[in-house]
Amino acid sequence: MFLLRKNTQTQSHPEDLSLEKDAKVSELRAALGPLSGRCLKYCNNACLRRYLEARNWNVDKAKKMLEETLKWRATYKPEEIRWKDVIVQHEIAHEGETGKAFRSNFHDMLGRTVLIMRPGMQNTNSPEDNVRHIVYLLENSILNLPEGQEQMSWLIDFTGFSLSTNISIKAARDIINILQNHYPERLALALLYNPPKIFQAFYKAVKYFLDPKTAQKVSFVYPNSKSSDNFMKTLFDLENLPCEFGGKATLKYDHEEFSRMMAEDDVKTAKLWGFDERPHHIMNGHSGAAVVQEAMPISSPAS
Repeated sequence: MFLLRKNTQTQSHPEDLSLEKDAKVSELRAALGPLSGRCLKYCNNACLRRYLEARNWNVDKAKKMLEETLKWRATYKPEEIRWKDVIVQHEIAHEGETGKAFRSNFHDMLGRTVLIMRPGMQNTNSPEDNVRHIVYLLENSILNLPEGQEQMSWLIDFTGFSLSTNISIKAARDIINILQNHYPERLALALLYNPPKIFQAFYKAVKYFLDPKTAQKVSFVYPNSKSSDNFMKTLFDLENLPCEFGGKATLKYDHEEFSRMMAEDDVKTAKLWGFDERPHHIMNGHSGAAVVQEAMPISSPAS
């Protein structure tokens, strides 16, 4: 009887956990202090929850992480990256010419946006531009998440992969750091499809930069493997999944059509962040909308 009473008392009800998390969100918002401009727009309740989740609901650690992101966004200005730029022609569009990375036209079984990457189709050797291309696609994938969905899935096809065509360790490290530190809880899973043996050395070097939580989201998947086939069936509708990943659909990348979609999305992004699509200029080595020169201030909490 004593044991039964003890177990009953230590059980946590979903409602109680939800209230505790809501309280943590409120605590984090208060700890951040007054916010304005894009900081305020960025720090909605869902955002605060992601940062708290990434730091095991420790408010102090989540606050530090979020403040670092706000500083990074104020400098890097990911929401101002455009597929095509008036001054630097085809800056990001050029990175996507081969279809080495793009947002797919299908979702996984949970309705999450799917980002496809094909490292064997690498076409440039600038680490900075490769990173900006991925950041752009992260922002675009988030823009196109279905309502109520917070995460995206990555499908990485290693057809044609070689160490000479792969992105550099530096670019991979920067992408991992940005994803983990500034897009927490955005990655649902990353499926590495049919990676060759030569990739193992590269992955060992890259895995060093992965935190354990992110590493758990990475899975190696192989063709002609029953376990891999069953795994993919739980995640995707095979009728929509391209044959390159064990599905029945045809994978097509039309750069002209994708560029048109990105141009339309750039207009949506501008409206979302409260600035229009006027000509861009270069700021601190990055392109930015001329109409927006506002920093993202972080006001200190009132003492």
